Amino acid sequence: MSKIDFQNVHTMIGADATVTGNIELEGGLIIYGKIYGHVTTKGPVRIARGALVQGNITASDVHIGGTVKGNVTAGNRVVLGKESALAGDLVYRRLAIEEGAQFEGRCDVGSLNESAVQANDVGEE
Repeated sequence: MSKIDFQNVHTMIGADATVTGNIELEGGLIIYGKIYGHVTTKGPVRIARGALVQGNITASDVHIGGTVKGNVTAGNRVVLGKESALAGDLVYRRLAIEEGAQFEGRCDVGSLNESAVQANDVGEE
């Protein structure tokens, strides 16, 4: 399997940062801290080990190494790393789950479309 291309990542949330609110951007995002809100981008999203996203994620590609509590919609590929925890539904074209990943939710193979994005609405805890 090919790796997700993170060369065009222009935004990073640092390990000591906590963001409360939705994030919308055009390019890629790497998260080391905590986000309490939805993340929407046309680029890739990487959630590092120890990071937390409590909200839905919509992106071209998503690599989860930390914890996500929300639905994930990727136009292309989702990777659940060996130390990841996902509590939410997945919509993707390609999926890789590494041994040790924790996942609780439903999987739907599809493409990023308007109805999938609208159905990607779960409340934060």
